[in-house]
Amino acid sequence: MKTACVVGGSGFVASLLVKLLLEKGYDVNTTVRDPENQKKIFHLLALENLGNLKIFRADLTDESSFDAPIAGCDHVFHVATPVNFASQDPENDMIKPAIQGAINVLKACAKSGTVKRVILTSSAAAVTINQLTGTGLVMDEDNWSDTEFLTSVKPPTWGYPVSKTLAEKAAWEFAKENNIDLITVIPTLMAGPSLTPDIPSSVGLAMSLITGNEFLINGMKGMQMLSGSISISHVEDVCRAHIFVAEKESASGRYLCCGVNTSVPELAKFLSKRYSQYNVPTDFGDFPCKAKLIISSDKLIKEGFNFKYGIEEIYDQTVAYVKDKGLLPK
Repeated sequence: MKTACVVGGSGFVASLLVKLLLEKGYDVNTTVRDPENQKKIFHLLALENLGNLKIFRADLTDESSFDAPIAGCDHVFHVATPVNFASQDPENDMIKPAIQGAINVLKACAKSGTVKRVILTSSAAAVTINQLTGTGLVMDEDNWSDTEFLTSVKPPTWGYPVSKTLAEKAAWEFAKENNIDLITVIPTLMAGPSLTPDIPSSVGLAMSLITGNEFLINGMKGMQMLSGSISISHVEDVCRAHIFVAEKESASGRYLCCGVNTSVPELAKFLSKRYSQYNVPTDFGDFPCKAKLIISSDKLIKEGFNFKYGIEEIYDQTVAYVKDKGLLPK
């Protein structure tokens, strides 16, 4: 019987990860900022009938708050990250707490004496943002986003990629110095059904061409211009990848996790054909039709991982989910 700790259990990825771990027979400890807030953790409480789940109070900025949930665990999944795209002060709202949170979790892991491996959830935003030009570029685990470019030019939402890049780099440094077996999983934009009470922001973004949300469609276009592609994964594949690298002894280093590489115009064309009942825009003027790069999951696949979901299944399930949530007419 193994015990796993999932840090930041109430989120989109983390709550599904908790569910899959319980279904695999793990005892699971998870952390949330406010266990008293029933509304925010109701979906976690609903998982208690699947196995042994304990919910702890912890905060990324409070080092000692991770000692209890991590004590006695074999694996620790650090999924939590501060996200505030509207922040006027990304340095203090996202970047510093992301770095501090990663270090605080790793310190508790080092202290525990039982943790065999730590899996940190990074982001493709820590890999693909650079000033490379041309098309047909392939991004793999050797690539890092250019934080100097991001902090000097400050494109919209620059704080998030900087926070993910610097937090991952700080985690690698700490892990090497303290002899911690660390693996990072680097997912792309995630879609698919969510256990959370609210529709996750990444699902809203992935669905924007269907829901017609102009603000989010512009966000998708901005994402392609900044990161070079629209790359999407099913949240379940991302969670399965976390468990896969935790359990696979030979796994080491960074792992990109990407189901589909596309661009805004290519995606719109696919969605317009598949869901002709919705008014999906397909004319984007001179906006680049081709993505500048692809995100390669070859390393993960060579390790023996199989993606369960392609673009059709990802969107079929996400459309059904947002219909249930009332975001689209049934």
